[in-house]
Amino acid sequence: MLDYVALVILIFATVTIFYGIIVIHDIPYEISVHRNHPHQDAIHYAGWISLFTLHFIWPFLWIWATLYREDRGWGMASSGGDRGESPASITAQIKLLSQRLEELEKAGSAVGHSESAGEEK
Repeated sequence: MLDYVALVILIFATVTIFYGIIVIHDIPYEISVHRNHPHQDAIHYAGWISLFTLHFIWPFLWIWATLYREDRGWGMASSGGDRGESPASITAQIKLLSQRLEELEKAGSAVGHSESAGEEK
């Protein structure tokens, strides 16, 4: 009877480990599905291939799956910072700020001249 119990435990452990490895190797694919990654299928297939490459590429799949986010893309394409502004709008903002700075400098120099003229009297 003990032999049959040991055989059942051995089969159960083998099946659990087998499916556990498959679940672990699907983690990058599940991340890519959650993030709506454009390369979901490639990550899924590469996860299966990593089973045959002794898990060598699995960390790279994890990185690949976590690089993309639907709200900001790859996080590298936008040069406008977190707000995602275009270069043209940034240039327009710089011109506007330059004009305001020139106006303030003119107003400051006019006030400075009128104060110095008032002190001389």
